[in-house]
Amino acid sequence: MKTARNGSPAAAPDGTVSASTQEPAVPIATATDAPPTTADAPSDVDLERVASAIRFLDAHRDRQPSLAEVARHLHLSESHAQRLFTAYAGTSPKRFLRWLTAGAARDLLQDRRAVLDVATGTGLSSPGRLHDLMVTIDALTPGEVARGGAGLTVRAGTHATPLGPVAVGTTERGVCLLRFLDADDGADHDAAVEAVRREWPAAAVVVDGDATAPAAAAAFGAGGGGPVRLALAGTNLQLKVWEALLAIPDGRVTTYGDLARAVGRPSAVRAVASAVGANPVAVLIPCHRVLRSTGALAGYRWGIDRKRVLLAREAALAGSGR
Repeated sequence: MKTARNGSPAAAPDGTVSASTQEPAVPIATATDAPPTTADAPSDVDLERVASAIRFLDAHRDRQPSLAEVARHLHLSESHAQRLFTAYAGTSPKRFLRWLTAGAARDLLQDRRAVLDVATGTGLSSPGRLHDLMVTIDALTPGEVARGGAGLTVRAGTHATPLGPVAVGTTERGVCLLRFLDADDGADHDAAVEAVRREWPAAAVVVDGDATAPAAAAAFGAGGGGPVRLALAGTNLQLKVWEALLAIPDGRVTTYGDLARAVGRPSAVRAVASAVGANPVAVLIPCHRVLRSTGALAGYRWGIDRKRVLLAREAALAGSGR
């Protein structure tokens, strides 16, 4: 089943991560440090600096920290911090912060204008997508699922992103896993191997960061775009819900009720919410874009804080015209 790459939000009541004011040490810039250019490949050091800045902004969003405070937190000059953040987050700290504030999700919800119905009815992709990605979902067979992945070779890698490290698993048929890693998961390739084995215990898992890097780059807007294939295991309802999530334009959100109606199950809101929360591929299938009808963020498989940050980043990018 094919769909234009755009997504919608997600819910899963488990694993909420509370914002912390205690940040890990950020590498200190030297006088020779140069801000990135568009030709530079993202470095893990710079991506960790941006991830740290995002955590700092989120933890202190209620008091609206200034650029000077962000720069001090990163041990950088203000100009360097501004350029670094904009290069890798895709928007300025000030614009990003505006979408982290209370009420921002409700503003997005009020502006949704039944976009899910329009998008699923026309098949149109969002004109504002970072790379106009097309995502194809290829459902794994019931036999492959029943065998726990026996016979599959999954290549695994861990990658730094502006929102923290992610584990990625990919097969010859497409990406089968993309999940955020927490501090206790580790941030090396072993963490990705462990994440894949939890999902596919009988698969042959090979460490191959080169093979998994394109999926991480596509999800977070680094590097070139292009088609992305997903190889997923799910029930008919789950696959239908994940396909519907891809139809939501960037910078927009929907509700669980609207999503249930869009997949033809208006009375099965709980089942639809469960399908959203079971999404194994973060960001590429944007399960973070579903809200409660009140505008509340609800749950998210990888933590409410990450959901808020993802929505803020997308809204800021959409508002800046990318």
